Parts: sequence; C-alpha cells; structure tokens
Amino acid sequence: MRIRTSTALAALLAAGLTPLTLTAPASAAAAKYADDYNGDGYRDYAVYSYGPDGASRGGGVQVTFGTANGPGARTQFIDQASSGVPGADESDDMFGEVRSPADFNADGYADLAVAATGEDVDGRKDQGAVTVLWGSATGLSGGTTVPNKAPRDSYSRMGSDLATGDFNGDGKKDLALVNAGKTYVYRGAVNRSGVHGSVTTLDKPSTSFYSTAVVAGKVNGDGKTDLVVIGDVVSDSYIASDAWFVKGGATLTSGKTLRLESVNGNGGEADRGGDGVIADFDKDGYGDIAVGTPLHSKYRGRVSVWYGGSAGPSASARFTQATGGVAGTPETYDSFGDSVSAGDVNGDGYQDLAVGAYGETIDGKEYAGGVHVLYGRAAGLTGTGSHWFARNSAGVPGALTADDSFGATVRLRGGALYVTGTEGALRLPGTSRGITSTGAVSAENDVIEGMLQ
Repeated sequence: MRIRTSTALAALLAAGLTPLTLTAPASAAAAKYADDYNGDGYRDYAVYSYGPDGASRGGGVQVTFGTANGPGARTQFIDQASSGVPGADESDDMFGEVRSPADFNADGYADLAVAATGEDVDGRKDQGAVTVLWGSATGLSGGTTVPNKAPRDSYSRMGSDLATGDFNGDGKKDLALVNAGKTYVYRGAVNRSGVHGSVTTLDKPSTSFYSTAVVAGKVNGDGKTDLVVIGDVVSDSYIASDAWFVKGGATLTSGKTLRLESVNGNGGEADRGGDGVIADFDKDGYGDIAVGTPLHSKYRGRVSVWYGGSAGPSASARFTQATGGVAGTPETYDSFGDSVSAGDVNGDGYQDLAVGAYGETIDGKEYAGGVHVLYGRAAGLTGTGSHWFARNSAGVPGALTADDSFGATVRLRGGALYVTGTEGALRLPGTSRGITSTGAVSAENDVIEGMLQ
C-alpha cells in the first residue's frame, strides 16, 4: 500500500486516540503498534519532509511522536545526512517519499522501511534504493540498506511501493517492494546487519504485467499475510490495470487476477493502478480487497472490492458515483477512488470504507473535492446509507473554493474520518449512525497523510 506525501510541513493534529498502556519494551517483545518508533505505547506519525527549515536536499522523514492525547510536541527529522544512515543527502533522491513500518528485528521498537526512488547508483540514474531505519527509545536511529536484486537499469525506481507483513508465517516481519516493474519479497530476519532470508521474485512475464503497487493483508484466514500486486497490463490492443492475488505461505502461491480497468489502444499512461486496502467489510473473518482506480473512464474513477474467502478472493463489486445511494454523478476528472481507507467508524464490527473524490466540481468550482463513506454490513459494502461530505455540507468548516482538492487524502482511524484539503484538513467524528460533521475540527494535512490505513 502506498503511503506518500506531497508537502514538506510536519505538524500536529488535535485529535485524541485511544492509548495502549504499555511499559518500556522488553528486548524480546515485538512492538504492539507497527508505527510506535520509540516504544512508548503510542502510535507515531512519519511523513515525507525536507526538514524543519527545508534544508534537506534529497528529502527525509519527520516523525511526530504520539501521546495519550494524540500527536505531541516532540518531533524528529532523519535523512541521509543523519548519523548511521546509508548514502548521502543529494538533490532529487526523494528519500522517505514511500514508507512502510514494521518491527523487523522484534526489539519492541517499530522500524521504518523507506525508499529513495530518485537515488542514482553507480551511474544509473534513478535506480532507487531502500533503507530500513531502526526504532529506539529516542526514535529512529541509523539504517541498513536492503540489497537490490535488479541493479541493472536506470529509472528502475527501487521501492516505488512498499508493504510489510509476515508472508510465510514464521513470526518474522518481511518486506515486499516494487522494483523495475517486478515485485520482490524479502523474508526475515531483517536486522541491523542486513536481510538474512531468501528473496522471491513475483512476475507474470507471459501477460506483460508490470508491478506498480503492493497491498498487504490477511485475506484467506490462515493467519499468514497475503499480498495483492497491482500492475499494468500492456498488449497490442489495450492497456489495463490488474490486481493479482498472491497467497502467503512457506512458498508464495500465485492466485487469481481481477481486471480493475482497461482502455482500448496501445497508448495511455503507465502506473494505472491506485490506492488499496484490505479489511473485512462483511465481517465473515476474511479480508476483502478494495482498490481505487481514479483514472477509470477518463478520470471519473471507480473502486473495485474483491471479497475474501478461505480459497482467496472470489466475488467482486464495483462502486462509482453512479452506484445507487452514492451521492453525485460520475464526471471527468472527479478521480473517485484516488484515496481509500478502511475502519469501523460506527462500532458495529463491520469495516467501512472512505473514498476520496478530490477532483469533484461543486457549484462550478473545479477541484473543490469531497469524500464518500460507504458502510459495511453482512452483504458487504453498499452505497445505501452512504455519506458525502464537502465544504458546502452542513456543519463542515471552511469555504467552498476551487482547487481545494478536499479528499485528496482520506483516513479512517480511531473511529473518525480525517480529510486533507489545500484550505485545511478536518477531523469528522464517528457515531453509532456513522460519520457526522457535527463536532468537526481542524487538523493538519501532513500528519493525516502519515497515518496508516
């Protein structure tokens, strides 16, 4: 799953999260939260940044440390100029633009895998590199390079997407990454001395499949992390994007493929797949796969939901702004599904889905944007009873303006909906009847973008 940010500011967000009471971590106990970098029992927020004064040339990661009341006042910035981090701070490295957390060495402190997709290596421009930054009592400290298994080409952009999980079920955290159109799974142990497990290459050369994104989660109920690889499919007559299910296990097993969208002709842009999440929308014990494809139908956008089961994903459903119960109508450049996020916002045990449509034109104001919330139930997600929020919705703070792009990033977390916009981000609370604009408060864009799904 992609975790990216587009701005350099790191700030705080006034929203309470339910804390975990936890003593200082023991060396043998893995971190409770995948993003608790200092091991104090509270989730932290890592965002792409050029530093407090914009002084970093190649980018880095700024962490806002969590407290019992949400993000606190303490922050940390780390880049390739930081002590113990491999490489050098060079222009256009984009170090930290793509990130995925996990406690790789099971020491009680979450670690952070970060990509530098613009890293030049041995004269190969934008070959890319991936580094694991290590958690500690004081936050992220030092790093270890992940070996590149395809160091042949310029513009490979190693780490153009990252995902973490225990894919083989051995109790160690593994790392999946996209590199030069293929997906590589690095098995643990991963620790400060390097990557010590085997590496599996996932590729479908017979179908001209080019990996662009990875989404990790548990789909078939066997306890192992599964992987969904999103990629471009190119032929002489069309270009498309597919979601490819790969079953976790001692041997990663290729499974079914779901066509997300396609266009006739051999033209069109690459990297067609979109944002994705795995969550149990129908509460049957199996993870369901939701992938947004914002460029579907001339950027009207669509979300595909692929329901999980004991044999992997099977039945699928499609959602657009033409789906019954979903507000609005599909219009060019709405980009419905550019950002998606899952969480149980009404406390009924079913996971719900937030869908951003940052390109929505409202009252003649282009790219005003908005967000839909679809609710889970026994039959799965449905547009019936869904909610729509935009700047002109009753109770939503802020004026409706063009180019606000409200909904560019959406996050469901802690029973609330967080939404970014250029005119300011918001937190909308959840209730037993779903998300409400009553009690909506200002938040901060960058910390929202730093939240995990």
